[in-house]
Amino acid sequence: MSNNTYQVVFNQLPTSLEELKALSEASLTQPHYAAALLIPVLKLWPHNKDEAISMMNFLRGPDPLSTYAIQFISERLKGNEYIPDSYFLGSSPQNSYEPQKPYTVVVYTMPNSFSEQGYAQFSLQSSGADSPRPVKLRNKPSTGQWFITDQMLLAQIRVPVSSDPWA
Repeated sequence: MSNNTYQVVFNQLPTSLEELKALSEASLTQPHYAAALLIPVLKLWPHNKDEAISMMNFLRGPDPLSTYAIQFISERLKGNEYIPDSYFLGSSPQNSYEPQKPYTVVVYTMPNSFSEQGYAQFSLQSSGADSPRPVKLRNKPSTGQWFITDQMLLAQIRVPVSSDPWA
C-alpha cells in the first residue's frame, strides 16, 4: 500500500456505537476504515457527546480518550460544528459545508504512510483548509485491527460564507 486514495462511502451516518459497529468498515481490518470512521464520530460530537465518546473509544481500541482529549475535542468543536462536515465530499465554505450524499470521506496515503512497522499515517483534506490534516493509527497484531492513536483534524478552517459577516 502506497500512494493510494480510498473513498469510504456512508449511506447513513452512525449515531450510536451499535450503528457504528454494524458498519462493515467497523471491522477496522483496513487502516483507512478507522480514519474515515473518525469523521462521522466527530460530526456527532456536538449533538451527542457521550455517544460520540463511546464511538471514539471504540476507534481507539485499547487506548481510550483521556479527560484532556475529551475537553480538547469539545473546545475545538464548540461554535465550529461545521469542521467535521468539511471532510465530506461536496462540502465547501460556499455551501456552508453541506456534504453531498451519500456521505463520502477520502483518505489519502503518503509515501511514508507505512514507513514504521505497525503504524500508519494518512491524511484527510478539509474543503475549508489549504493543506491536508494527518490521522495516525496503530495496528494491534493479535486482532489485525487498526486503531486511531492521534488526529489533527480540528484546527480552524475557513468560516462558512453563511456565517461570515464580511462575505
